[in-house]
Amino acid sequence: MTRKTPRVLIARPMPPAVMARAETLFDVENRDNNAPMSGSEMRSALALYDGIMPTLGDRFTADIFAEFGRPRCKMLANFGVGYNHIDVAAARDHGVTVSNTPGAVTDATADIAMTLLLMSARRTAEGERLVRSGNWAGWHPTQMLGLHVSGKTVGIIGMGRIGQAIAQRCHFGFGMQVLYANRSHKEVDFPARQVSLTDLAEHSDIVVVAVPGGAETRHMIGSTFFNTMQDHAHFINIARGDVVDEAALIDALQAGRIGGAGLDVYEFEPEVPQALTRLDNVTLLPHLGTAALEVRTAMGMLALDNLQAFFDGETPPNAV
Repeated sequence: MTRKTPRVLIARPMPPAVMARAETLFDVENRDNNAPMSGSEMRSALALYDGIMPTLGDRFTADIFAEFGRPRCKMLANFGVGYNHIDVAAARDHGVTVSNTPGAVTDATADIAMTLLLMSARRTAEGERLVRSGNWAGWHPTQMLGLHVSGKTVGIIGMGRIGQAIAQRCHFGFGMQVLYANRSHKEVDFPARQVSLTDLAEHSDIVVVAVPGGAETRHMIGSTFFNTMQDHAHFINIARGDVVDEAALIDALQAGRIGGAGLDVYEFEPEVPQALTRLDNVTLLPHLGTAALEVRTAMGMLALDNLQAFFDGETPPNAV
């Protein structure tokens, strides 16, 4: 008996190569909308499809699963490494497997961390705004003096794949000393010292957050941390917005208690407070961490690998 082709919903428009492959594997419906799925859309999708490729913003909470015993959908192949928008325990309780796309995002996200690190320390976004405004009066010896990053100390919060990739770039590219705060010790091929979160805040010239999102890390960085940082130090977040108490960060920036910040993520994304957008000592990016065609294509292919393995009766390579 011929197996029925699984019916799969892809929750966002994808790179062409991803869609082309998906259509050879499954009976695909592509949701032609970049807004997060609504509650009714998610409930309908669980009832109508065998698999779903959701992504950031598609909040598959326990409430979404609550009206199902065992939904038709058996697989959520998340497009992205972070999956704190999916209640994995609730999914499991309802017979739904969840996977993600680690590996493909590591270098691209580390590169954005370095972009923000340099932009914040050297005040490049502020300088670009000055040139565009027409108010630049020309070079002078004390113009827009920033922080020279070579040889400084970087503190990495979260020493997983992405944290290690950032640390490598800082050490080998800029000769920086590496401190890190992590639940476990990490063996790496360069000098790196594990310290407490407090020691990291106190001794780092630049702090980079690279921990997963979720209940365990929500608001792990707040006023106490910012008050402990050196007043010239810069704070970079490429993790998840709610890891940081955004109000505490705004307060620290407004008061000049830290040197600056570079953000690719926000606590209530895509909402960015006017208090942040009005500040010159913060660099703001629109969640560009993995925004390269090759990377987004690779992420889509990993998600399809997970779906294909599941429907072939195998364990998805990136099940969570």
